[in-house]
Amino acid sequence: MARQHKIVIIGGGSAGITVAARLRRAGETDVAVIEPAMTHYYQPLWTLVGGGTAPVEESARAMASVMPGGVTWLTDAAAEVDPDAGEVTLAGGETVRYDHLVVCPGIQLDWAKIAGLGDTLGRDGVSSNYAYELAPATWKFIRETRSGTAVFGMPAGPIKCAGAPQKIAYLAADHWRQQGVLENIDVHLVLPTPGMFGVKVFSDALERVVDDYGITVHFTSEVTHVDAAHREATVTDVNTRETTTLPYDVMHLVPPQSAPDWIKKGPLADAENPNGYVEIDKHTMRHARYGNVFSLGDAGSSPNSKTGAAIRKQAPVVVENLRAVIAGREPTARYEGYSSCPLTTSRSEMLLAEFDYSLTPKPSFPLIDTTRPRRDMWYLKRYGLPFLYWNLMLRGLA
Repeated sequence: MARQHKIVIIGGGSAGITVAARLRRAGETDVAVIEPAMTHYYQPLWTLVGGGTAPVEESARAMASVMPGGVTWLTDAAAEVDPDAGEVTLAGGETVRYDHLVVCPGIQLDWAKIAGLGDTLGRDGVSSNYAYELAPATWKFIRETRSGTAVFGMPAGPIKCAGAPQKIAYLAADHWRQQGVLENIDVHLVLPTPGMFGVKVFSDALERVVDDYGITVHFTSEVTHVDAAHREATVTDVNTRETTTLPYDVMHLVPPQSAPDWIKKGPLADAENPNGYVEIDKHTMRHARYGNVFSLGDAGSSPNSKTGAAIRKQAPVVVENLRAVIAGREPTARYEGYSSCPLTTSRSEMLLAEFDYSLTPKPSFPLIDTTRPRRDMWYLKRYGLPFLYWNLMLRGLA
């Protein structure tokens, strides 16, 4: 017989745990979370791990320690959703029926879309902070580099924490400056965007940062191929598809990203979106075609920057609107696209980019100028935000 629950949440990451905690606090008693992983990660810390300013172990805790009390935890992966039947099929073959569904399985890292990357990832100077086991290798390679060419790349398309590809470049450059070897290293930053950042005030600040470090920026470009044998990276213009080649001694790459394959192939996906994200109303977070389905976090189609800060603002909207639908009312709570990107510009300073759908700055600290690198913002990134995450957000309190 199929298992039945009133509310089923797919995913035990930042979004799933936060929503589950808020639902329990709101009095919902029949909530199930589908999540196969035994470990929960605070992924924003991996940038600092790669930059040598935090231990990777600090980013991991047992999933059981963050799963809200009273929630049914199904330790399997979702493989398919049939929204007409109200069923989720698990990888192990079990069927889970639901009255209401929240879809937040996270984002898929498409490593294979950068040709040749798999042949050298984690070895010979090539790493990525987008995996727990690789972030320490990033720091090892940065620490060992004393001269040569360094390449930092960001892929085209939406990715989680879009500032991360830049942040590690600045952490590395600051380390090399402190070691007195920055002038011996040719640093390149490859960005698919036409500017440093989508919001002008933050873009202007980051232009000053790259100028200060002497970083060469390749706009509207992405690394598409890695030749490990010759230590060369192919850089492709995202508009013209023309290519150039960069040598590298150390390289940090971020993989292209998309919705999980099972979502792309299923009925919840947005057919107009090539990345296959769950098709939702960007304000209510409700599915465009299935009224008892909601989605948030990295797998949703809402056009916000994919960050934990966005999830923190989306979660209360999802919970309020979901409970309205359960009660037979129309959802009225709205998410306006708030996101935050803490941009570490050195090993002791950070600027805090906060904005909404309109790309209008939305500062949380109106009396503090967070549009420039600040030492106090560094402490927020290193200590304040992790505390907020583990002790408040995942418990449904912030």
